[in-house]
Amino acid sequence: MLPKFSSRAFLAPMAGVSDPALRLQCKQKGAGLVVTEFTNIHSIIAKEKQLKEDTKTIQEFIQYSEQERPLSVQLFGSDLFALEKAAKIVEPYFDIIDYNMGCPAPHITQQMAGGALLQEVNLTQQIFSTLVNAVKKPVTLKIRSGVTNASKFLFREIAEIAEDEGIQMITFHPRTVSQGYSGTADWQMIKELKEISGIPIVGNGDITTPEDAKTMIDETGCDYVMIGRGAMGNPFLFEQINDYLKTNSYNEYSFKDHLDSFFDYLHLTNHYKIKFGNIKSQAIRFTKGMQGGSKLRSKITVSKNIEELEKVMNNAYTLS
Repeated sequence: MLPKFSSRAFLAPMAGVSDPALRLQCKQKGAGLVVTEFTNIHSIIAKEKQLKEDTKTIQEFIQYSEQERPLSVQLFGSDLFALEKAAKIVEPYFDIIDYNMGCPAPHITQQMAGGALLQEVNLTQQIFSTLVNAVKKPVTLKIRSGVTNASKFLFREIAEIAEDEGIQMITFHPRTVSQGYSGTADWQMIKELKEISGIPIVGNGDITTPEDAKTMIDETGCDYVMIGRGAMGNPFLFEQINDYLKTNSYNEYSFKDHLDSFFDYLHLTNHYKIKFGNIKSQAIRFTKGMQGGSKLRSKITVSKNIEELEKVMNNAYTLS
């Protein structure tokens, strides 16, 4: 059984972006579900073995906090034996196990993982069956429409197999793998998937405003929406979407609010081991669209530690 979600707007798993501090911040701002950065099944197995020797748990490797719940862990990799083992390792810690069949990055698709699996019907069926039988927690799926334009309707068969095998929810990004993030997401395909599916569908792709979220729900009938790039440096988006869906209005936030929000994020990073490079990247995202932003970003880029970064960001208040 899927857990109860507090809202219809979810945070997407984004490599190098959806770290535990940002996830918690988005949760506090109204995200109904947050998903970890996708994690290689082989890394989970290797890491668990190493951590066990130090009497530590996988939580040291996939960091999270209890306040993020319900929390979904996203896995990738197609070795069935390793998949079963990794799913059993993470199951006690997470509420949902999500499987990635949407990542378009070549270094992922080349190892027969992510979006490349859409064209492997038999292997896909085995993957779903393996996962659902390995764990008692709900298993969900994230997919793209197909691999190339010529195969852009692969999602139909994959979704049918997923439902037959016991997958409980599908997040659908209606772009092909070869499209990457270019062009536009074809929301009409989400509508089609919703019409043929008996399980909840999460629409994903090109939601950057509360209006986008409402339009997607109205046009496609999807149950939930998932926000990726639109939430980068803008955790307010979840609260705005929730308000807009309820009241048709929402609060606007100033650049000063965005700076405050970055410092909230920075404060949360103290509880986790997050690489300084990643924190700098988040700082850059929080300054998006700010007057004098490009100058500010070049200063962020050359900052060498948290103290320098804080100084740069504090000086930004004079710009906002």
